[in-house]
Amino acid sequence: MDTNTPHPHGTGQQVGTVTLTDDATGKTVKLPVLGGSEGPRVIDIRKLYGETGYFTFDPGFTSTAACDSAITYIDGDEGILRHRGYAIQDLARNCDFLEVCYLLLNGDLPDAQQKDDFERTITYHTMVHEQLAKFYSGFRRDAHPMAIMVGVVGALSAFYHDSTDIFDPLQRKIAAHRLIAKMPTMAAMAYKYTVGEPFMYPRNDLGYAENFLYMTFGTPCEPYMPSPILSKAMDKIFILHADHEQNASTSTVRLAGSSHANPFACIASGIAALWGPAHGGANEAVLKMLEEIGSVERIPEFIKRAKDKNDNFRLMGFGHRVYKNYDPRAKIMRETCYEVLNELGIKDEPHLAIAMELEKIALEDPYFVEKKLYPNVDFYSGIILKAMGFPTSMFTVLFALARTVGWISQWKEMIEDPAQKIGRPRQLYTGTPAREFVPLARR
Repeated sequence: MDTNTPHPHGTGQQVGTVTLTDDATGKTVKLPVLGGSEGPRVIDIRKLYGETGYFTFDPGFTSTAACDSAITYIDGDEGILRHRGYAIQDLARNCDFLEVCYLLLNGDLPDAQQKDDFERTITYHTMVHEQLAKFYSGFRRDAHPMAIMVGVVGALSAFYHDSTDIFDPLQRKIAAHRLIAKMPTMAAMAYKYTVGEPFMYPRNDLGYAENFLYMTFGTPCEPYMPSPILSKAMDKIFILHADHEQNASTSTVRLAGSSHANPFACIASGIAALWGPAHGGANEAVLKMLEEIGSVERIPEFIKRAKDKNDNFRLMGFGHRVYKNYDPRAKIMRETCYEVLNELGIKDEPHLAIAMELEKIALEDPYFVEKKLYPNVDFYSGIILKAMGFPTSMFTVLFALARTVGWISQWKEMIEDPAQKIGRPRQLYTGTPAREFVPLARR
């Protein structure tokens, strides 16, 4: 077969076929094998049901590609994460967050003029409608910040009717800019509301991460300006969480978007999915683990428990579902962690001492090395955010803030794909077969 046959809808090149045989009937069917620019080949099963009457069964979609995408590439075995072809290490060390936003949205890094124009656009979209600020007073003061974010982000569609027509490229662009720009403002407001402090309006003379820190920790009565080290660290955290391929929240955004829901509703659905502790709460779980361990002296006890298959205790922040090698983001985050702690003069913090000893063990102990249970990005980010003064309830909010650009880029790519259909997974039904209805009087 010709290995360069273009496949319909731009989903890659057909590079071969596989033959599926039904042992019961002897019937065979040939299915196309598609190859992307990198990564595993995939079997195209879109016509499988029509030709055989069979579905595939893949709980968790661990072996199923639900879409084709040109945004982010991950090779977990090799510890590779790239955005539009650029290694995450290069982006984190050489770009600021808004450059990465431009890259994810548009496919290429901006030149100097494009960068200036994009930064100006985002800066002048950071204000939120004053009426939206009143939404916050409808929540209890002890409401989880993520509960607030789901509500207020979804409510944006009630205020910005001029950017909800998903079939208008200009409106899609405006919606993307608004979401990226307003998310820090709304996140800072969620924090301020829970601590009972007045909202701080964004400042147009500050950078993206710097402005967020100002709105979060500043007050009207006391001038506050974050140090360049902390602003840079916040910016790197945003970069390292900007996108991560087809994870649970991104898949949720795509599924919601496939129904042609407005972009604000789609991003709110992503926030809801991210809220789950199995997805966005990992760095919070790290701090809870450090609190449980309590002291450096107790580490051997918990290491022993972590190695015991019959013990439910797990070391949080080590290993990764995708990365079977060192998480490439963790190396950058580790450097940033030490920079922040040095800037803040934090040396004797008990949780930090436990974390650093755990890191040393994980990098040297044969058990962890052989199983490739290296510290991941969540291990370091939790320590950094705690040191900077964020309560653990805000950790997932910051994740959502950073991931917004990834969600909106993935949503935009999906909407612009002419082959996109509404998402409709199938099921393996295991309930009661057809039975005769029994009237109430006879039951």
